[in-house]
Amino acid sequence: METHTTARIGDEIVQPIQKIRYVLYARKSTESEERQVLSIDSQIKEMLQQAERDDLEIVEIRRESHSAKESGQRPVYKEILEDIRRGRFNGILTWAPDRLSRNAGDLGSVVDLMDQQHLMEIRTYGQIFKNSPNEKFLLMILCSQAKLENDNKSINVKRGLRTRVEMGLWPNPAPTGYMKEKRMDRKCETLIDPERAPVIKKMFEKVAYEQWSGRKLHNWLTFELNFRTANGKKHLSLGNIYRILESTFYYGVFEYPKNSGNWYTGKHEPIITKELFDQVQRQVKSQILRVEGKEFAFTKMMTCGLCESGICADEKFKKLKNGSVQRYIYYGCTKARDKQCKCGYTEEKEILRQFEELLDKINLNEIELKSKISEDIERFSKMEKFFLGTKDKVDAKGVDIRGYAKYVLKEGSNEEKREILGCLKSRIYLANKQITLKR
Repeated sequence: METHTTARIGDEIVQPIQKIRYVLYARKSTESEERQVLSIDSQIKEMLQQAERDDLEIVEIRRESHSAKESGQRPVYKEILEDIRRGRFNGILTWAPDRLSRNAGDLGSVVDLMDQQHLMEIRTYGQIFKNSPNEKFLLMILCSQAKLENDNKSINVKRGLRTRVEMGLWPNPAPTGYMKEKRMDRKCETLIDPERAPVIKKMFEKVAYEQWSGRKLHNWLTFELNFRTANGKKHLSLGNIYRILESTFYYGVFEYPKNSGNWYTGKHEPIITKELFDQVQRQVKSQILRVEGKEFAFTKMMTCGLCESGICADEKFKKLKNGSVQRYIYYGCTKARDKQCKCGYTEEKEILRQFEELLDKINLNEIELKSKISEDIERFSKMEKFFLGTKDKVDAKGVDIRGYAKYVLKEGSNEEKREILGCLKSRIYLANKQITLKR
């Protein structure tokens, strides 16, 4: 594959001249300061013209869009270095030295290949770097200069962000309910979104004054208002709703960076008052404590049939026309193993109905209730004899075990319901509103 030319000058033998086979490497950085640099296609076009003009042999063209700021993060570049070690190429043609490296690690890899005689030449649009001490030194200076520019840019960006937040300007994308000023002379200014800000304010008011839960807010926003984010593509998730309710930005102050302890008074117009925000925090906290303090009959007894997570419960209250309040309990996946689980929620009445059907279908040997029922009946007989003075003893053999189990599931305490389900030898799964048993 290699072509060598030898010559003799007097008594001195000139070493063979190795033909250089180039890989054309084009990279478009994703860093903001290089957005105006030639695109990948433009680089390739220019470099191919240079190759034709200088009669260079281009073996292959490689493209990449990864940043050169971090060492070892460019898969195409790593493949090129490995191909050079194997002898497939011994020259690189690229637009500029900083296309190859903006960090010490990648620069060292290139220089090592030149020291090991694997890489004979690097050509850029305006320069040639051969395998000689002076030209390798120049290459290292130019690439080091690119790294210096990156480091300085990082410092400058942080300084600029710090200056903006000290002026009360929010440097990140606008939170829901706000929008960014598009004028360059007013960069980072955050303005009220006239369409979404009133809805955000109502969210806080419904939690503070009407004790709405996050789930009720989610249903209201999604199904009644069809409320979407500023790009119009997504509804607010339940997690996003709680993050909005916990954000101090809406009453005029913010922390930057997050968890830094550095607080600033924003230049933006608040949507709510500090008093309303504090009332919402108290209400949200009380809801969490209220739910955590409650016990539900079938939690810890069932497993999600889709992702194997646990099953949790939540309660809802609905005011009826006659003035009474109806309580509903729903069971659903905790999503501990899969945040995107589609298990959904099932009302407790539906779960009880399915348990009754399962008790009609399963073999009585599947359920270890006989001994428990005998103990309960014996205890009942003793109590009846003590209080009423009766002498007849109730025989457990004549008791309908299935009927007894159904009665306990419907009328018993949470502890008694769990005892009944604990007698099942199979595991209980809930998925897509269906209860199933698996050994």
